[in-house]
Amino acid sequence: MPRKKQNEQDRDNNRQAQTMFERIKEDIKTVMDRDPAARNTFEVVTNYPGLHALLLHRVSHKLWTSGFFWLGRMLSTFNRWLTGIEIHPGATIGRRFFIDHGMGVVIGETAVIHDDVTLYHGVTLGGTSPNKGKEHPANQGKRHPTLANGVVVGAGAKVLGPFVVGEGARVGSNAVVVRAVPPGATVVGIPGRIVKKSEVTDSNGERRHANAEKMAEKMGFDAYAVTSEMPDPTAHAISAMLDHLHEVDSRFDTLCQVLKDHGLECKVRPLPELKKEDFAPVKEEITKSA
Repeated sequence: MPRKKQNEQDRDNNRQAQTMFERIKEDIKTVMDRDPAARNTFEVVTNYPGLHALLLHRVSHKLWTSGFFWLGRMLSTFNRWLTGIEIHPGATIGRRFFIDHGMGVVIGETAVIHDDVTLYHGVTLGGTSPNKGKEHPANQGKRHPTLANGVVVGAGAKVLGPFVVGEGARVGSNAVVVRAVPPGATVVGIPGRIVKKSEVTDSNGERRHANAEKMAEKMGFDAYAVTSEMPDPTAHAISAMLDHLHEVDSRFDTLCQVLKDHGLECKVRPLPELKKEDFAPVKEEITKSA
């Protein structure tokens, strides 16, 4: 009976070791797939601090969840000294996680990172709890963000608070995000502004885009900021405004036609001219940021 239990224990240990090595191979492959500068496996294993930080975090997280809190924090501190990346041992990290460059990355205790997430250097996944003591309710429970599958966070960005960044979302460089981000959205600026990706795939979407261009042309300037591909909050706002103006304009045309059909005169003054040169500086600025 003892021998049977020993054999079962040996098989469990072998499975765990096999899983561990498979996970390490997967981490190395992730670096090779996402970093065009990675030339070979040996270079990745010896020169990528993001990989080193992830492997050491797996050990410190195991110690933390097993109740060895001081030892987990000590290994986390050594990890920071070695790689320049600070990951609290309580943070939960999924598969195929990639930290590019890595210096200055900080991941808080209650942060949760799902699969296929990418962080660049200088990223902070932090909390916004007020400084009212450890026993204050605001400092209890989850304090840090959750990143869903496929999220990419640009260099220097700060994601602060216990909310969810939705699947496939993108956080621009140096953005400061303090509220939830819907799946597939892009966040830019300080504070972070959400820009939903415009996928013009149906006839209705194409019609709205064409309407914006028509209204811009009618008003006397180029539709420089109404391209659906431009992920810029100002461009999105102008595009929405032009769509709205086109709809209002169409309703007035219909109203005038009804009045004429009933024998009533509809006097319409011409629209004030908008000169292209008045919009040249804005156009140049948006073109540079595109």
